[in-house]
Amino acid sequence: MNKINQIANNSIRVKKINQELIKQALKSMKEGTKSTIATATGLSIATCGNILNELMETGEVIETELEASNGGRPARRFIYNVDFSYIACIYAKIEDGQQSLTYAVTNSVGERVDDGYIKAESIDATTIDHLVGTLIQAYNNIKAVGIGIPGLVHRGVINICDINTLIHAPLESLLREKYEVEVTVENDMNLTVYGFYKQQDYEEDKTIVVLTFIKGAFPGAGMMIDGHIHKGNTRFAGEVSFLPFGISRDEQFIRLGQTETFIPLAAHTIASLTAVINPETIALTGEQVRQEDVPHIYQSCLVFIPEEHMPHLIVLDHPDDYYMNGLIAITLESLTYSLQLVEKRR
Repeated sequence: MNKINQIANNSIRVKKINQELIKQALKSMKEGTKSTIATATGLSIATCGNILNELMETGEVIETELEASNGGRPARRFIYNVDFSYIACIYAKIEDGQQSLTYAVTNSVGERVDDGYIKAESIDATTIDHLVGTLIQAYNNIKAVGIGIPGLVHRGVINICDINTLIHAPLESLLREKYEVEVTVENDMNLTVYGFYKQQDYEEDKTIVVLTFIKGAFPGAGMMIDGHIHKGNTRFAGEVSFLPFGISRDEQFIRLGQTETFIPLAAHTIASLTAVINPETIALTGEQVRQEDVPHIYQSCLVFIPEEHMPHLIVLDHPDDYYMNGLIAITLESLTYSLQLVEKRR
């Protein structure tokens, strides 16, 4: 690349970063003047004015009534148009043999404008494609789509999944090319732990785990390590059913379904996670986990782990709420400029 092109590219990148700074400032401030936006972003008033004018031309920013004057010229006020772009979020689930799709459409600050739940006999790429198409037809300002799946996505392709008909589905490229929107396909546990983590509003980065034991499925874990989603080299991190339990997967599946054999397996899993990433909290979800089992699981872990290193064990109520909130958060992040101002957890 020659110097002229490099300078031009750098200028474009700087401009996009500045635009993102102003968008984020307006979203958090609700409304602002050029002066207050300049103070919040560290940009000059002139730069803010030029970018605000461009954003008003596209409709992404709206000018409201003038601020009351103290004798001088009244200052113009601006608000971010939260309905300029929408996102569609869908997660697929199988629970005790029943497959379903849960969806939500939100504006650009995560406020829901539509949601729903659909039972399905079988979910494949076509089923999800049809729902995405229906939502985009109803809301033509959808700019990004987020898909949550109970499995592993590697290089945009699903290669492990509790819903067999989704295995090998290249959902990311399929939906992106067909609808020309940003598409994110992510593991259900990564999304659940992200949604749970964000709601805690920690003052400093933490390491936490959400570990799920759903009836009729193998367990899985989502991990936040020092404030970042941990996916591993091939996004295999969290597939805890592949831990070396010393039994076949068929035998593991049987033992997971029986209380007396479930507790040792759960303790083995928790002890392994504790020894490797030393989380502050492990939140347990799924119908197989009962509140009265937690003290027994904790005591079983103490056979392997010194008590001072044990995480807090809690049972997480309403995990699907955290799942959707995590999916909404990550899908909204996909719309921000790639040099993230709020660092991506991807």
